Amino acid sequence: MKIKVAITDDHEMVLKGIVSMLLNTPELEVVGMYKNAEETLKNIEKDNPDILLLDINLPDINGIDLSKQLLKNQLELKIIALTNFEDISFVKRILKNGAHGYLLKNTDKLELIKAMKTVLSGELFLQKDIQNRLLSQTSKKIKDNGLTPNLTRREHDVLVAISEELTTQEISEKLFISPKTVETHRMNIMSKLGAKNSVGIIKIAIEKQLL
Repeated sequence: MKIKVAITDDHEMVLKGIVSMLLNTPELEVVGMYKNAEETLKNIEKDNPDILLLDINLPDINGIDLSKQLLKNQLELKIIALTNFEDISFVKRILKNGAHGYLLKNTDKLELIKAMKTVLSGELFLQKDIQNRLLSQTSKKIKDNGLTPNLTRREHDVLVAISEELTTQEISEKLFISPKTVETHRMNIMSKLGAKNSVGIIKIAIEKQLL
């Protein structure tokens, strides 16, 4: 089964560039190219892509709001922001509105394919530069406004490791704890954050400024 990909970007050169990049990739098929939010909303159900590569800066509706609209009806759709915006506030906002990944347009083919496969597996994908910026904020003190989940130091260590896309075994080796203990911490984090899976953990953690 090929991965069906659609692209929303108001620059024709970008659209053609991405299509050219993905050309001759047997596991991928580009099924739609849209120049704005209106075209996307009109055609996406018909084209039925597995993944939408979405620019944030669109001429009619911004990609953040469009993401929210699309996911109301396209429950299985995976959205990866593909943009020039490096501001962490944009990352947080579009993830909060349901996006599954965030890439800058300087990405290469290998990273783009990796991102697609990652989000299709149910995980969140953040480009390393973006991920590092988010993680750098963990050193800042967080003011507890009464709504911030109270994680233990070890739970926070596990949370950071999850955001780095480490497996249970890798977290176990990094923190010198057993895989069973890692899973216990993961379950406690999910409970405290009200998350259902690793994607939910990261989204809520970003929203609560824990990352």
